[in-house]
Amino acid sequence: MKADFTRWLPAIAKTTDRIPTIARTPNRRTLLSIAGIAVLGGLAFGPTAVAAPVTAGPHAGAVAAIDLATGKSREGAVAESALTTGESVSRTTSAEKPNRDELVPHGVEGAQSRIPLDDAQLENADAIIKAAKETGVGERGAVIGVATSLQESKLYNLGHLGAYNDHDSQGLFQQRPSSGWGSPDEITDPDYASKAFFNALKNVGGWQELPLTAAAQTVQVSAYPYAYAQWEDQAADVVQQLW
Repeated sequence: MKADFTRWLPAIAKTTDRIPTIARTPNRRTLLSIAGIAVLGGLAFGPTAVAAPVTAGPHAGAVAAIDLATGKSREGAVAESALTTGESVSRTTSAEKPNRDELVPHGVEGAQSRIPLDDAQLENADAIIKAAKETGVGERGAVIGVATSLQESKLYNLGHLGAYNDHDSQGLFQQRPSSGWGSPDEITDPDYASKAFFNALKNVGGWQELPLTAAAQTVQVSAYPYAYAQWEDQAADVVQQLW
């Protein structure tokens, strides 16, 4: 396991013509490979792994987001998103949007973190939400998925990080090919990775009634089991806007 981000370093964005992720970006997926990146918090083991006991105290707080992850300046890369400016990006009416009780049925746990989201991050969140609908885990599952990815990769589709890689972890959920999650190409496909996460989540008995951090930890088996909790509030906002 590796520690939280300790600094911001640039990344190189690559695109490949493969499976579409969302309607706004047909026939493209964005894969980020890092040239000297601060280490990622958390590590996903196999899809059938049993969770380690959650015995640690509350998470330490906010971790730094990847700066320059699209290879642009911060002013250009972290553009004012719809979630910051209030511009509508949802595909549903207000009446159809999930309410807060559906998204956060148990209330948030501990101090909450929040980062600005650029277009690449929002596209990846959209892919996670689409997969949540298709796998049947619904709004609550989508919140768990988005929060998990916020912790694991800050909603960036990360390729192999070289010397900084957490074993062979890659993609939105930092899943490991060697642990049975799929090939590197598969786990860096946001649709495949999201569905793999949600299918594993559905095998967790009573996951709907668990606190977010316990549900995520049972799938991910992270060394930092409480770290997922800090993203629940922002994940709920993202899901409510993009649902």
